[in-house]
Amino acid sequence: MATLALEGVSKVFPRRVTAVHQLDLHVRDGELVVLVGPSGCGKTTTLRLIAGLECVSAGVIRIDGRDVNRVAPRDRNIALVPQDDVLYPHLSVSKNLGFGLALRHTPWWWHRWWLHWTRPTRARRVSRRRRAIARRVHSAATTLGIEHLLDRKPWQLSGGERQRVALGRAIVRQPAAFLFDEPLSRLDAQLRAELRRELKLLHQRLAVTTVYVTHDQVEAMTLGDRLVVMDRGRVQQIAPPGEVYERPKNVFVARFFGSPTMNLLPGRLTGRLGQPRFEGHGLSVSLTAAQAACVRRATEGTVVLGIRPEHVRGDDRPGIPDGNCVGAGRVTVNEMLGPETIVTLSLDNSAHEEITTDKKLGNPPGIAAELAPARGIITSVTRSDQTRDVGTRVAIRIEASHAMYFDGRTGEILD
Repeated sequence: MATLALEGVSKVFPRRVTAVHQLDLHVRDGELVVLVGPSGCGKTTTLRLIAGLECVSAGVIRIDGRDVNRVAPRDRNIALVPQDDVLYPHLSVSKNLGFGLALRHTPWWWHRWWLHWTRPTRARRVSRRRRAIARRVHSAATTLGIEHLLDRKPWQLSGGERQRVALGRAIVRQPAAFLFDEPLSRLDAQLRAELRRELKLLHQRLAVTTVYVTHDQVEAMTLGDRLVVMDRGRVQQIAPPGEVYERPKNVFVARFFGSPTMNLLPGRLTGRLGQPRFEGHGLSVSLTAAQAACVRRATEGTVVLGIRPEHVRGDDRPGIPDGNCVGAGRVTVNEMLGPETIVTLSLDNSAHEEITTDKKLGNPPGIAAELAPARGIITSVTRSDQTRDVGTRVAIRIEASHAMYFDGRTGEILD
């Protein structure tokens, strides 16, 4: 096991393409950290930098406090599990599992034959190494539940079994750290969920420092001790999964996590009716005292209201516990998912609202402009037995204590 530190790490490719910009990350011993973000955000490049497959343009990478910028990949004591299960098709599962160790620690067969006749002491040493490798192979196979597959060839295995073998090749090495590059991305949904659970249990059992790369938010939330959310080569937030979901640092993180995604509605803060309120697109939401204190500095500009769909209700009955009636709308789409239904609501009085530039400063409204095309739509998640028919007019209620407010220009959360 090992600690891993990236200090101001950057990677610039030819033509000044910056893939990773000033990344600072410290992975604790035994921790599982997930790098997550959309395609092209720099997460795989970061993994390749740690593995030594790419050269660092700036900054330092340390493994157990040791600078490894100029250390060859094979000498970093790190095991990489790539996106594709790279197995040798002509070798059995057993030989695939032990190939890396055999290549590193034992000579070829003709050399072994020569040692047997000319250097018997060295030959016995090599024989002991081979037996040790065989024991490690069997131990890894037992851990992964593939001991009955050791004599098969890769073409005789299912996709999930091949992925287990690829994982076993890394486990056999007993490295200081694991690096996973989207290992489940090519599997079907059911098998992906099964292997995700197995990976979680395996990490709990082995407690090896792990960096896992994925674009799948479900994988990230369920596997990671901490998440590193990236976009365009920059870190957006580093936090535990619960904090990333409940308190996203900016609009990008808020939109990336959650299915359905967070409702984000641009508007303005007013003092109408004697208390601070958010108003926009037909909604009028009162702020709690804590929220009002947080957003006080943005009262002259545009803000963005963020609310998760599970905290929104379209209700034609007056008064629900912990609810707050903020406007009215109409049910436009119902998407039934078994016990829950995703309901899309069209807001009243939002069709003619515009997001304009700030007349005083002459600046564009920033992130609010990106959200403008989705104005007038809000999503709710409700029990399927409480769903209203399409076209039904409803009162829209939100749990105001769960609302978040973001700066309309920068997209940063106001707290």
